[in-house]
Amino acid sequence: MSMDSADQETEPKRRGGPFRFFGEVRAEGRKVTWATRQEVTVSTIMVLIMGIAAAIFFFIVDWSVGHLVRFLLNLSTGG
Repeated sequence: MSMDSADQETEPKRRGGPFRFFGEVRAEGRKVTWATRQEVTVSTIMVLIMGIAAAIFFFIVDWSVGHLVRFLLNLSTGG
């Protein structure tokens, strides 16, 4: 008895077509706890606020580093 045949004996083959698959998908979908409209709205607003805050932060950092690099390059050229 080879290793492959032992694996086949412990794990039975599953048979089913697309109808069984989609039936199982629907059953799993019913188990999901869906977010309420208010939860989705609050989460969306929070994502927008955090996105704007991150954009402002990176703009300030980019602007600051740009000015620092220009200042250092001007020092080296004697300008």
